[in-house]
Amino acid sequence: MSTPIRVLVCDDQALIRTGLSTIIDAQPDLAVAGECGDGRTAVELARRLRPDVVVMDVRMPILDGIEATRLLAGAGVEHPVKVLVVTTFNLDEYVYEALRAGASGFLLKDAPPDRLLHGIRTVAMGTALLDPQVTRQLVGRYAARIRPAENGARDTPLTPRELEVLRLIADGLSNSEIAATLVISHETVKTFVSRILTKLGLRDRVQAVVYAYRHGLVT
Repeated sequence: MSTPIRVLVCDDQALIRTGLSTIIDAQPDLAVAGECGDGRTAVELARRLRPDVVVMDVRMPILDGIEATRLLAGAGVEHPVKVLVVTTFNLDEYVYEALRAGASGFLLKDAPPDRLLHGIRTVAMGTALLDPQVTRQLVGRYAARIRPAENGARDTPLTPRELEVLRLIADGLSNSEIAATLVISHETVKTFVSRILTKLGLRDRVQAVVYAYRHGLVT
């Protein structure tokens, strides 16, 4: 058997924490590495235990989930940890800030267990977890309120075609959907995505979405 994906569960509500841990531990390919109820302990445990994924609540005492995420996965962190943030629909600003802080994705707290498990596995593989509808509804709405006044498209190092691909990523389209939209091959899309991330110094598609909204490249 391959080594199970080790998960650190962080939520200030003991009942939710226990429920998440029970669901995770019931899977043969997943294992709970630890639990905690505040952001400071989350950072300490993550640095000590080095889990594959941290399931992070946003609202926690002592240190909130956004700052904890920034300390674990933000810019300049030497050995970043993959963080999957859990939130609710009415906390769109928290979602946006969590993604800016370095989270690899987010889920809604009322998501069914299979979606949580899929999210953990997806993030563990190094793939960003984005739901197109949620991305546009939450990230887009909040980013529009704090977008810089200047036209970010003028300063981007991307080519017109790369900008086109970035806008489609921000719309929540998968590589296959982008390929169909632009009538190009799937491999060509992967090349464009790689170039975009490299040119902008971004880690994954989540950061690309945030960048696009932040710089006014999508509406």
